[in-house]
Amino acid sequence: MALGVYGTTLNQELNRLANGGTYRTPGQMVDQALAARQWAAQRSVTPTSTDTVGILNDIALITSKADFLDFSGVCNYLASTTGLPAAQALRAISS
Repeated sequence: MALGVYGTTLNQELNRLANGGTYRTPGQMVDQALAARQWAAQRSVTPTSTDTVGILNDIALITSKADFLDFSGVCNYLASTTGLPAAQALRAISS
């Protein structure tokens, strides 16, 4: 499984992770929320949220909505990084 490539967008990174670490072609791309749901399914996580940030918190196994992190925060949490923009953090995850 490959890491992300510099300069990719948040949507491209979510689609890559949902696709097992391989970038999708433009015709195969889905929106961020669907890509997050697909990534959750790949990790055997059943999301309790419907929005992208909520689904990412579900993937991170943060169960209390009071403890949910914002977009960049949860992406950094999942990637074990700190202070990075969301897309850059997701590039550090192989799948």
